Amino acid sequence: MTDLLSILPSFPVGTFSDLLAKVEKKDLSTADLLAQHPVDIAKQTRLPVLDLRRFIAAIQASLADDVAVEELDLGARRGRDGGGGGGGDDIEEEEEEEEEERQKAKKMESQSMKTSPAWTTSRISTLDDRLDAALGGGIPHGCITEFAGESGAGKTQFLLSLCLAVQLEPPRGTGRQAVYISTEGGLATQRLTQMLDANKSLFHDDDDDDDDDDDDDDEHDDDEDEKKKKKQKQKQKQKQKETKKKKKPWLDNIHATVTQDLESQEHILEYQVPVLLARHPVGLVVLDSVASNYRAEFHRSAAVGRGADMAARGADLVRLGALLRLLARRHGVAVVVANQVADRFHESVLPTPVVVVDPSSSSSSSSSSSSSVVVRQPQGSSPLASRTAVAAAALPSSSSLSMPLPPSADARPAATPVALRLHHQQRWFTGWGDDPHALLDPAKTPSLGLVWSTQIACRVVLLKRSVYAPPRPRTLHDADSDDDAEDTAPAQTTWRRWMKVVFAPHAPASGQGLDACTEFEVTNRGLKAVEADTTHLAATAS
Repeated sequence: MTDLLSILPSFPVGTFSDLLAKVEKKDLSTADLLAQHPVDIAKQTRLPVLDLRRFIAAIQASLADDVAVEELDLGARRGRDGGGGGGGDDIEEEEEEEEEERQKAKKMESQSMKTSPAWTTSRISTLDDRLDAALGGGIPHGCITEFAGESGAGKTQFLLSLCLAVQLEPPRGTGRQAVYISTEGGLATQRLTQMLDANKSLFHDDDDDDDDDDDDDDEHDDDEDEKKKKKQKQKQKQKQKETKKKKKPWLDNIHATVTQDLESQEHILEYQVPVLLARHPVGLVVLDSVASNYRAEFHRSAAVGRGADMAARGADLVRLGALLRLLARRHGVAVVVANQVADRFHESVLPTPVVVVDPSSSSSSSSSSSSSVVVRQPQGSSPLASRTAVAAAALPSSSSLSMPLPPSADARPAATPVALRLHHQQRWFTGWGDDPHALLDPAKTPSLGLVWSTQIACRVVLLKRSVYAPPRPRTLHDADSDDDAEDTAPAQTTWRRWMKVVFAPHAPASGQGLDACTEFEVTNRGLKAVEADTTHLAATAS
């Protein structure tokens, strides 16, 4: 911080003397203070974040004042060089021009902060009418949309389709570019090229109509005026063709990058993406996937410090959600993220001991010392609950207790109602567990927990089930030999996939079960909805 006074001699050092002393110990220059985030500086110097924000704001204000003073000095010098009393008029004119430019800039900022009506009504298509109808017309702008599902469910296929569809003109897209941020691998350019070659709806060629117009003009070639008009029409048609070629979706309109860790991800989203959105007409920001870096950075172990890690992860998730929402609203873009899932265990599998206090302890205070504490296991529990039984055996008996139980031990509050438990409520916002008749439905939970669920506006779950072929009938040869037992077993033939809207501000949620979901398949051209077929639901298995 020794360069602060050399850069800003008029900076009020006395008001920030305490901060300067600690900042100088860390050898932070003025450029470091302006480039780094106040939270990162606070971690290094252990100073309050609010004080650092005020300190940095004062430096920025001092720099702005020095720039304004230099501009006024330059204007005065120009007026003196021009001679006469015209110098003052030139300075006044320059000041008026600066005020006009500032007013225009303020108007532009106010307009950019306000969401455009076209952005609120327009949607990004999935290139399939039935899928768009289930999504309320497509993916909305100005909010965060999440696609959650297990591996192979089709999350990346949806994201790639949106990267191409956003480049189309309304109503399928917005005619803008896309930003693809990947955390696990690079952009699948071969798959995008395959979709471009196979999907005819991405192209709008009107060459036949142009040829018909040319044939109609051949009859009037004798007159010079008609020839001139024909040349002008041909030039206009060529320009239209060139503009149409530019508007067609292409890989050059997709800005892709890869983030290997959480630090680079935060830096790209906070600094580089806003600059890219300001310079290029971007309508879609994709993050694939949001949980990958958090799984690597934060470990949910039983070691000491687990609570602090989860608290830090929750704070980072809240910060990430606020940053993505700010980008979506300020620039009018659609933010779409992919999320992974984890297995969910039923309550009957988890070891939950039930503590029962002998009611005879309420008769008198003396009898409370001889009351027994009984630990029971719930019926139907799994072998994993044996650890609870060992812990119960380690409890001291009633005779070994040094202190008697309090008289109010029998007046303990009742257990939490089932309707208020997270295990019961998460079925309505995770996408799994809402159908009580789905015996073959393996319950899953989107990663990053309840904290991340409160940061998104729309959640779409992708389900997949394996389809098995009927078993081959056994023959006499199979009865003699036991080696062909695997050949007669049912074999997996393909996968079936469904799309389910869990919650969204612009579309109704899907009903319970797979019948209310929209089934789709992955083809060369992208995603395609298929007709509902309930006859094969019994043949599907997890």
